[in-house]
Amino acid sequence: MPRPPSPATVKKALSAHAATGLLAGALLYLVCLSGSLLVFYQEWQRAEQYDAPEMIRIDPDAVQRGVAAVLASEAGRPPTTHLYVHLPVPALPRTTITTDSQAVHLDARGRIAAPEENGWSEFLYALHYTLHLPGVVGITLVGMLGTLLIALSLSGLLAHPRIFRDAFRLRARHGSGTALSDWHNRLSVWTLPFGLAIAVTGAAIGLATITAWGLAQLRYGGDVETVYAPIFGAEAKPDARPAAVPDVATALRHMQATHPDIAVTYVTLHDPLTAGQHIQIVGDHARRLIFGEYYAYDPAGRFLGTAGLADGTLGQQAAASNYKLHFGNFGGLPVKIAYAVFGLALTVVSATGVHIWLGKRRRRGLHEPRLRAAWQAVVWGAPAALGLTLVVRFVAGTAAPFTAIFWASLALAVAAAVLRAGGAASDRLSPRPAARHPAPGR
Repeated sequence: MPRPPSPATVKKALSAHAATGLLAGALLYLVCLSGSLLVFYQEWQRAEQYDAPEMIRIDPDAVQRGVAAVLASEAGRPPTTHLYVHLPVPALPRTTITTDSQAVHLDARGRIAAPEENGWSEFLYALHYTLHLPGVVGITLVGMLGTLLIALSLSGLLAHPRIFRDAFRLRARHGSGTALSDWHNRLSVWTLPFGLAIAVTGAAIGLATITAWGLAQLRYGGDVETVYAPIFGAEAKPDARPAAVPDVATALRHMQATHPDIAVTYVTLHDPLTAGQHIQIVGDHARRLIFGEYYAYDPAGRFLGTAGLADGTLGQQAAASNYKLHFGNFGGLPVKIAYAVFGLALTVVSATGVHIWLGKRRRRGLHEPRLRAAWQAVVWGAPAALGLTLVVRFVAGTAAPFTAIFWASLALAVAAAVLRAGGAASDRLSPRPAARHPAPGR
């Protein structure tokens, strides 16, 4: 029979197991923290570039001139596959055109005014959306963390049958372990509907990419667009022959005439300057959770149809409603403030939950000062690192390496805390020299 592992091996395995759990908790904490700040994504963009041209609306002909100017400026660069026009909305009253290689603001007359400079906002968005990992890997991991949050919320309810009865009861004063558990449980109850909504929609958004990829490999020869077509509409057949700038102005005027109650938020040109190009307009429907409906137009601005996100199948409407419900992009500033408050409460729940778990391990005789120190460094180091990147943004500009600064400063904080905890533990365990007594007669 194989020899059983030694006690030292078992202890190391338990520590590795705990460290893995701590890593999952740290990533969940970062997602909750960054999501609470990302609620104000549009406001962060305005703060980053406060002098960019702003307007309540822009004329369709001005948009047409802007599109033509940006496409002309792309000469000599690889052909862009998509061109996006962000149109003015109350939270972000700017007109911005983005291609595969550049992003610029337009003034009210459709002239290129300045390059877009919102590097910190995009850094924050990427931290929440992918944890700065490569596309599919990052978004899938974040989706898995969403499922973990669902499991933690439901298991927490089952593990505490009196949790709703004691929703406003604190059994101990501030500073004790019982008080920390009480605040954890109270905040969990108060934020439960919000937490579940965020977790379910986040899991759906995060796991959609890997799910679509898997279905594409199994049934559609790797064609992911075919998987998404029944929900968001199919792409037109590509035709790379050269063509003129599409008539975006006519399409926008058609939207104004036929749907005056719908706010146009985006215009997308697919494969611009090719014979296969087409125009797609996103219209935001008032009092609906869907992010918008897709209105398709040909290059001459003739209406072709909609994708059905507003009035199609329930599955389509549900899929299109995930985004607003997850990011709080409905109801204006009051809803954003509520999302930020509840998001910060959820962040506190994730932080205190790991702290309570480490405390229980300690009471069982598992003294792990390094893990406790690492967790404290994450809890306090992550907000400090985010604050540092924001300071760097306004000192060094939008091109600063925010991702490197954030992760390096957080890693340094964790490493310093672990080394300090390890040194303190060694001091406590090391034998102390015997006390020396003075010789007689001195």
